[in-house]
Amino acid sequence: MASNPIYKVIFYNQNQVYEVFAQAIYQSEMYGFIEVEELIFGERSGLLVDPAEEKLKGEFAGVKRSYVPMQSVIRIDEVEKEGTAKATDLKSGDKVAQFPSFMPGPSSD
Repeated sequence: MASNPIYKVIFYNQNQVYEVFAQAIYQSEMYGFIEVEELIFGERSGLLVDPAEEKLKGEFAGVKRSYVPMQSVIRIDEVEKEGTAKATDLKSGDKVAQFPSFMPGPSSD
């Protein structure tokens, strides 16, 4: 793997599945959240522009750090290089496998 890891983070948000690339991810100090920092979007120098990626780039413009609820995370992979960021709409009846939504609280001992 590269010296600076790149992570592909796939998560569910508002009836869409987001696939983004980031240089840093952490378990947040806010209970139940994952911090996603330094989002990577492909720098396109040619004439071809992916409108879906441009839409996401605009959505995350000015965002320093995103907090994604753990139960929304579908998968996190460490990859060799970034790909195309995208958001895919779910059709009615589509199912998404997510982390369990039960989060145990502090014990009452």
